[in-house]
Amino acid sequence: MHAEPAVDLSGLLALPLGKRIGPLTTLAQTLVDRQDAGDELDTAARDAVVQGIIDLINACAGTGKERLALGEALGRLGDPRLRSPSDAEYWSTVAVTDGDLLVGRYPVTTAEWQEFARSGGYERDELWSPEGLAWRGSGVRLWPELATRPAVAHLIIPNQPVVGVTWHEANAYAKSQGARLLSFSERLDVVRGREKRPYPWGEPFGQGNANTAEEVLEKPSAIGLYISDRTPEGVSDLAGNVAEWTADEMGDERVIAPGSWKQVSMAAWAKARHFEPPDARQIDLGFRICRDL
Repeated sequence: MHAEPAVDLSGLLALPLGKRIGPLTTLAQTLVDRQDAGDELDTAARDAVVQGIIDLINACAGTGKERLALGEALGRLGDPRLRSPSDAEYWSTVAVTDGDLLVGRYPVTTAEWQEFARSGGYERDELWSPEGLAWRGSGVRLWPELATRPAVAHLIIPNQPVVGVTWHEANAYAKSQGARLLSFSERLDVVRGREKRPYPWGEPFGQGNANTAEEVLEKPSAIGLYISDRTPEGVSDLAGNVAEWTADEMGDERVIAPGSWKQVSMAAWAKARHFEPPDARQIDLGFRICRDL
C-alpha cells in the first residue's frame, strides 16, 4: 500500500483554471498508477479529482493536449458522464426530416463496446445480419482479440469512442440495444439543424473547435472534450474525434461521415462523406446509434 499523496486538494482546486491544470493532471496520473497497482483509493479524494477534471473540460481550459491528458485520466479513474443506452441521459431528442429521433449524445464508447463483448454479443446470432454472420464465421480476428495488442493500448480508453470496429460489429451492437445506425441524411440533419449549419457550432470552422488533424492530438480524445463540437440539442463529437459508420450502402461499400482526429477540417464539413467496405477497420472510425420515436 502507498500513502495518500501529500497534496492540498482543496487548495489545488481553488487555483485559477490555468494554474490548476498541471498539478491536477499530475495528481490524477498518480491516482491512476496507484489504482493500476491494486491500491484502494480514498473515494472522496478520487471523486474530488474527477469533478475537478470535469470542471476543467467544461470550461475548455488549457491546450488540446492538456485536456487530452485530463480526459484519459478521467477515463481510467471512472468518468461519471458515461451512460448506457438504457439510461434516458444517453440520448438527445433531435428533429430530423422524417420526425423526431433519439440520438446518442456521444459516439459509442470503448466502455460500452467492451460490455457488449463481455456479455456475449458476438455469440448472439440474432443480432447479426446474414452478411455479418458470414463475416464473423470466416475466421477473421475479432475486435476483442485485436484490442489486446500493446500497440493499440492508447486507443482503448473507457471514455473514448471505440475505434477499429467493422460495420458488421457496429450494426450488431446497435441491434443489441434496440437501436440502429443513423442514415447519412439523418446524421446530416443532426449536424445542420434548422439553421443548416456547416458544423455543429455554426461557422466558420475556426480553431480549437473539434479534434481534427489540425489539433495534432494524433488519437481519439475523451467524449465531449471539445465542447464547441456540440449541437444545441447536446449531440457531441460530430465534426471530429472519430469518423462514423452510417446505415447507408453504396454498392458493396458503406457510407461514413469522415470527420476525425486523423482528418483535416475539410472532412469535418457536415456534407462530407466517404466509403469503406463493411469489413474495414480504421483507427479513427467508430459509430453512433439512434432510436426511432
